[in-house]
Amino acid sequence: MRTRAALLNAMGLPRPYAVSRPLSIVDVELDPPGAGEVLLSVRAAGLCHSDLSVIDGVRPRPMPMVLGHEGAGVIEALGVGVTDLKVGDHVVAAFVPSCGACEPCRIGRPALCEPGAVSNTAGTLLSGARRLHLHEQALNHHLGVSAFAEYATVARNSVVRIDSTLPFAQAAVFGCAVITGVGAVVNTATLAPDARVAVIGLGGVGLAALLGARAMQASVLIAVDLADSKLSLARELGATHGFNAKDPAWVESVRDLTRGGVDVAFEMAGSVRALDSAYKITRRGGTTVTAGLAPPSAQFTVSQVSIVAEERTIKGSYLGGCDPQRDIPRYIEWFHDGRLPVDRLLSAQLRLDDINAAFDTLADGEAVRQVVVP
Repeated sequence: MRTRAALLNAMGLPRPYAVSRPLSIVDVELDPPGAGEVLLSVRAAGLCHSDLSVIDGVRPRPMPMVLGHEGAGVIEALGVGVTDLKVGDHVVAAFVPSCGACEPCRIGRPALCEPGAVSNTAGTLLSGARRLHLHEQALNHHLGVSAFAEYATVARNSVVRIDSTLPFAQAAVFGCAVITGVGAVVNTATLAPDARVAVIGLGGVGLAALLGARAMQASVLIAVDLADSKLSLARELGATHGFNAKDPAWVESVRDLTRGGVDVAFEMAGSVRALDSAYKITRRGGTTVTAGLAPPSAQFTVSQVSIVAEERTIKGSYLGGCDPQRDIPRYIEWFHDGRLPVDRLLSAQLRLDDINAAFDTLADGEAVRQVVVP
């Protein structure tokens, strides 16, 4: 079948993207689902910094590639062997397909699935196949999803069935922003009630982490960002304090406020400088969690003595340490219960044709979560 899709042919085109147009909206050929795969009618897809980092070349991927990894839609067809879904089911896509058989999957850590990491890096589905083509040229899949399209063929293990009453624009953000941000709080940090928390970087993932920390009853919830507008939103969402990272004294201000540092600091900005600041505002015996993806060449340096003598912990968090099949439905329940008002993260809804200008808005830090809808 043919489907319209946002195709990236080359990384690193200059801004503004509204002029250079790195993403071409073209008709591509999409193969039907193979064994263990499904055909998805994409109804909403969120714009994330992980997409932007491919466009600007910070995180290289094989080209050409149909972008988009945060999506929701409806099952249109089932491949051989898929028996636990049916046509018409509503699903959310998760950007790490889990094989269920490798060591991380067997011990309950599907976010670290080894075949899933290999296929995501190679630009294929979990099976190793590429189901997208343009003029007989194979196109690469973005993180096994390629949601910036009308339709997508994905691995069965890349989707999670959800409540059909949830609007698609809200459902989409559970596949990356929510599962990564809330998961970092719940799974990676295992945040205790009454903890003192700081979140650095208030994009979709950072604000989701803030919502997660509020849901876990943090007593002090500090938001840090470069944009005053995001700090204002953070306060509306439950932050007890806000600091603009442009203030050269903000680190000391946080340490003074918390009398030595927070229990857990979350770095969600994707920069070494932000991670260094997160470590500095973490108290003795505390934990620094990073889910931000800096360029692969970036290096973080820390004093070994401080780790030992202060019993400090630094933890990475990928996909929020989640099991998507378990956690996405659970977080949707929290949304329905009012514990996770993730609808507040939606900045705008747009058409596929407007996607290049929308990435300018994202790069300028002026949006939390923009969502492409049909």
